[in-house]
This record gives sequence, C-alpha cells and structure tokens, in this order.
Amino acid sequence: MSDYAKGLEGVIANESALSKVEGLEGKLSYLGYSIDDLVEHCNFEEVTFLLHNGRLPNAAELEAFEQKLRNDRELPEQVVDFLKNLPADATPMDVLRTAVSMLGIFDKRAKIGEPDHELNREVALSIVAKTPVIVAYYHRARQGKDLPAVRNDLSEAAHFLYLVNGEEPSEAAAKTLDIAYILHADHGMNASTFSARVTIATLSDLYSAMTSAIGTLKGPLHGGANEGVIKMLNEIGSEDKVDAFVEDCLTHKKKIMGIGHRVYKVLDPRAPHLQKMAVKLTEELGEAKWINMSERIATIMRERKGLNANVDFYSATVYYSLGIPTDLFTPIFGIARMAGWTAQVLEQLQDNRLYRPLTKYVGPATTSPVPPISER
Repeated sequence: MSDYAKGLEGVIANESALSKVEGLEGKLSYLGYSIDDLVEHCNFEEVTFLLHNGRLPNAAELEAFEQKLRNDRELPEQVVDFLKNLPADATPMDVLRTAVSMLGIFDKRAKIGEPDHELNREVALSIVAKTPVIVAYYHRARQGKDLPAVRNDLSEAAHFLYLVNGEEPSEAAAKTLDIAYILHADHGMNASTFSARVTIATLSDLYSAMTSAIGTLKGPLHGGANEGVIKMLNEIGSEDKVDAFVEDCLTHKKKIMGIGHRVYKVLDPRAPHLQKMAVKLTEELGEAKWINMSERIATIMRERKGLNANVDFYSATVYYSLGIPTDLFTPIFGIARMAGWTAQVLEQLQDNRLYRPLTKYVGPATTSPVPPISER
C-alpha cells in the first residue's frame, strides 16, 4: 500500500464555503443551495453573485450586478485586433488562454503583491464579463464575419448566443445555455480550480490565475471531455451501430467519453438537468438521433458496468443541438466556470497560504562522486 496519495486523491488541501461536492450521494450545492434549487429559481447572474458574495442578491442588488457585468463587456482594441488577426485554424481554448492573459496587460488594476480585495473583486467581474466576448469574437473572426458591438440589454447567456450568431436567440435557447452555465459554475477543488488557487496563492494577479485555470481546463481529462462525446457520436454514426460500438469498447477496454466521474460514484447531479434539456431541444428541432444514441450508450453502461453519465455526456448533446461548433464546447465550460474560478481565488486570498506539497523521491541513490567527463 502506498504511503502517499498519488495525484493528491482524497487529500484535503484547503477549506472552502463555495461548493460542496458529495460524490457518494450524488449531490452538488453552492453555498448550501442545492443545484436543483438554483436551476429552478435562479439565473446565472444570481449564481455568480452568490459565489462572489456568499449570499443571493435581492432584486435591486441583482439589477445593479447584472448592469455592472454588462457595462464591462467591451474588450481593449488591441485584444480585438489580436482576435481578428489569428489563423482561422487556431484552437479556441488556446485563443481564450492567450487573450485572457493579454487582458491583464491593459488592466492597471492587476497588480502583484498584497491583495486589495475590493479591487480584485472588480477585476474578477471584468474577466467574467469579457470571457464570453473573446470566445464569440474569435469564432466570428475565423469565419470572416463582422464582430457585432457588445450590448448591455441582454443576459450573459443571451448575449453570448447573440454574438456568436449575429442575431438574438430564442428565449428557450438562452434559458438552456443559462442553465448549462449554472451547472458548470463551480465544482469543488477540481484540477482547474486547484491550479488557479495555486497560482493566486503566490500573490500573483487574477489574470495569471485565470490563465492557469484555462490551460488546465483545456486537457481532455478535464474540460475537453465534452468535445470527445460528440466526436464519439459522430464516429458511431447511427443508432443501429451503438451496441456494437460499446461492445467493442468494453472488449478492448477503451474509454467511453462522458461516462463515469472521478468523484461521483452515483449519478452526476448535473446530468439529469442537461438530459432534460437535450430531450426538449430534440423535440423542438426534430433531430432525435443524437439523444437516442446518447440514451442507449448511457443505458448499456449503467446496466453492464454500473457507471453513469456525467455532465459532459449530455452537455455535448445540448450544445450541439443549439448549433454550437464542437470546438467551442470547452470554451463555454470555461465561460461558466469563470464565475467559480474567480470566486475561488478571491476566497483563497482571504486566508492565503502558499501551496507547497512534498514529492516522494524515487530516483537513483547517490553512491559515488561525479566521474570526470572523460570517464563517462
């Protein structure tokens, strides 16, 4: 038995009041509010306020908070030019990582040193507001399309869809994305949140911490999994080929994307909400293929392996049904999680301690002095 936890599995590294992940029970809550309750009664802006302030807003506070976000959407001209001049085949997550880092150059509030909490709170909201604009502008720029001026009369979800498509989304589409944002807003000490907190713990600035988080989310073992789900469904091709595909994966011990979770040992509590949205979108759009394939895979894996679908499994179908390109799935995850990442680093700075775990050395023992180079 190992005398350490590889990958820090099961190790408690810090305290947080923001989100509680109960893997054995399949529950997720933000500041004590069940994710089910928040999806039912709140929008993404309310959830962002909750994560940043430790409580839900009243009507006047929400209106002011929403307006603050909307008024902070404008990107620096140099960042817009950067997005316009990138190669059309650049990876959107690479673009997001670099553009967020670039924002820090033009924000004089982003300082290294002893943290000013109120100043950092302003910076945090500015990043939350600008992240969706970066993703949408690059997507349009790579297609050679114009970049619509940002607006301050649309919600976060509706504004992103407006920028991506150049026209206002339906109420149903905006609500669907809003719910997806809520479900992805925070999730305990996951890999990207951990990297953000490690970075900010050095008393670096928020832009550096968010750049660390985005780079971590990019990995296929973290945020990139939802792109893998659609690639898998496209590879399968049709509903009648699902069973054979899954059987081949099981026989050859291949990973099936979107199934199982590192923490949840029962059903991911976010998955049912996305599953319902996927079904609803299917009914509206008349394209049952993707959800039917997904449901069949989920059923087989639950019956054969006792594994459940996770949040990536159905979010991929939801985004695909909304007409969002596959390579924007992970950036959308980042847009939503920016609410949690910024809240997490603000919390880290309130009672900061540098992260400095140990490493178990397993290299060769030193048994002799270094020989002269002529004798090596």
